[in-house]
Amino acid sequence: MSAEVSFDQYMHPLPTALSAEEKEEQDHLVAEIQTLKKEKNALILSHNYQLPEIHRVTDIAGDSYGLAVAAKKSKADIIVFCGVRFMAETAHMLNPDKKVLLPEEMAGCALADEITADQVRQWKQNNPDAQVVMYINSSADVKAEVDAICTSSNALHIVDSMESDTILFGPDANLAHVVMQKTKKKVFPWSGCCPVHKAVTKEMLEGTLSLHPDAVVLVHPECNPDVIELADEVLSTSQMLDVLAKRPEKKFVIGTEIGLIQQAQKQFPEKEIHPIYQHKSCDESCACPYMKITNLKSVKRSLETETHLITLPEDVRQKALKSVEKMLELGLPKTNS
Repeated sequence: MSAEVSFDQYMHPLPTALSAEEKEEQDHLVAEIQTLKKEKNALILSHNYQLPEIHRVTDIAGDSYGLAVAAKKSKADIIVFCGVRFMAETAHMLNPDKKVLLPEEMAGCALADEITADQVRQWKQNNPDAQVVMYINSSADVKAEVDAICTSSNALHIVDSMESDTILFGPDANLAHVVMQKTKKKVFPWSGCCPVHKAVTKEMLEGTLSLHPDAVVLVHPECNPDVIELADEVLSTSQMLDVLAKRPEKKFVIGTEIGLIQQAQKQFPEKEIHPIYQHKSCDESCACPYMKITNLKSVKRSLETETHLITLPEDVRQKALKSVEKMLELGLPKTNS
């Protein structure tokens, strides 16, 4: 699946403004999709990294945790998941009686591909006293082999809530590093990474900060440790939007995929929001090619043809569901606010 999406370059041009003709076509597609949603009692869930056009037809947008909760609560007959495959698989686990559709079959995840179920089984065999916490960015087969999953918004909370003092954590080593700095437990990380976040370097951020020295820096925990060290806050995508709403500062540099930054710029037009890296000569920034595959045409096609239908072997779904439900049971960390 992942072989057909090129990762030769992780920095992609920022989108230009739509022409009048393109906007008219987009408006027409949006209207058709809204009609199809009503006809089929469909719900569109979209990750924060999706294209701005997708958010025009989205019913609920969020990070992986928020979307998992939304999927579980859904009363729709059809869930259209505008994101990547592991997200749609999770929605299917929670809603086996509903049709869960992934508009683009090739919407995979390079981070999820970093670990397999066989590797998890071997890892567990080599560490029989440990429990396994796996990032939600993993396949259903992997989720079926672990004790609990987590997202970037609750990774530390999930690790601290486990019974064992020894935790195998994967597949993202950078997220594991964030957890290891704060937990008292012994955490053994897998060596995987998100290539889009890993492509951003300390030097890139320092260059951006030289242009905006008074900016508040918010970064995703999938970023490299030396990038995280320069951040004011380390947050999931939805947490970033919450912080932007609450903090009084007017200038921010955000270290994550460009889709979140575009969404933030739209939600908070009174604030100056910059990507963590933007090349001055070619106007490039961080973009995940998998997240950018889905467009309005593919969403419309998905609703019309009810493809691509996500299914899992029932034994895998049942086993994987236990790790998802464990995360939902533990929830998010309590806050004082």
